[in-house]
Amino acid sequence: MSYTALYRKFRPQEFEDVKGQEHIVTTLKNQIKADRIGHAYLFCGTRGTGKTTVAKIFAKAVNCEHPVNGDPCCQCPSCLGLESGSFLDVLELDAASNGSVNDARTLREEAVYPPSVLKKRVYIIDEVHMLSRDAFNALLKIMEEPPEHLLFILATTELHKVPATILSRCQRFSFKRILPRDAEQQLLKIAAAEDIALTSDGAEILARMANGALRDALSLLDQCRAADGDIDSRTVLDTLGLAGSTQTLQLMRCLLARNAADALALFDQLYRSGKDVAALLGELSDLSRDMTVLKAAPEGGAALLSGVYDRKTLTELGRDLPMSRFLYMADTLQSCCAALADSIRPRTAAELCLLRLCDELSLIHIS
Repeated sequence: MSYTALYRKFRPQEFEDVKGQEHIVTTLKNQIKADRIGHAYLFCGTRGTGKTTVAKIFAKAVNCEHPVNGDPCCQCPSCLGLESGSFLDVLELDAASNGSVNDARTLREEAVYPPSVLKKRVYIIDEVHMLSRDAFNALLKIMEEPPEHLLFILATTELHKVPATILSRCQRFSFKRILPRDAEQQLLKIAAAEDIALTSDGAEILARMANGALRDALSLLDQCRAADGDIDSRTVLDTLGLAGSTQTLQLMRCLLARNAADALALFDQLYRSGKDVAALLGELSDLSRDMTVLKAAPEGGAALLSGVYDRKTLTELGRDLPMSRFLYMADTLQSCCAALADSIRPRTAAELCLLRLCDELSLIHIS
């Protein structure tokens, strides 16, 4: 039997199982209970926040023969058929590979026919922003005056690329990033169901690394589950090739002290132990961002911190240093992280970045 990834195995089947999107779930359930279903919906938000999952649940709920408080019953022939994939009245399309004008015209021609089994013919178009201009125009024709049996659910991570003519014909729902505490609770729940020895601190760091995407958090857990023993924070860091907060702090102290020799020596030690160069610079960038925020807003800035480092540690790190130093470090790290993917020698690029962060002449130059 083939292995199923955790994010697929534990994909929610009902609205109640969706985490972090209560504002959207409540509205959709109310529409189903009142039988006021629109003809086009647009789900926007960052990856891994539940757009496609909610679209599938919504498609199942509008076709359910016996919905329960707006949720699909998951027991009627319609629900069971959609779960097994045996019904073709609900189609999920990827605009990245079906984005030509001919694809849109074919969809438009097929959409006018009533569903063969279900109440609604539903088209779920993922990453809709990748449709060509002509494809959008072809799609617009049927969205202007759609048949009663037709329902479009569009999903995108780049809302600004969707034409205004399409936006004006859709009910728009913005998906929020999943809060770390919600992701952490879900990770622990799934780990318990799968007999994975995930500790609280391990779940905390996985949730933080996912950056609001629950799917990413589950993929990281999948990667770490092969480790021996408990999956704690140290196991997570070692498995994923990350430095960890203690070593990142140590490296930052060397940079703030302009101690280039110790900074390069520590970087070499981390590099030889298998730490990922991009991840290490990313951790330094996050730390410099937190220090900059706290320096700019000593009172209200605490609520904007990433939560990796406590306020006392950040305050001690940045004591007696001017804002210009933090801005320089944050900008330099951002630029290096952005260019690292195209570098033929990532290690050299990272070492040059560290040297620039320690170089007082560079700081004076930009001040």
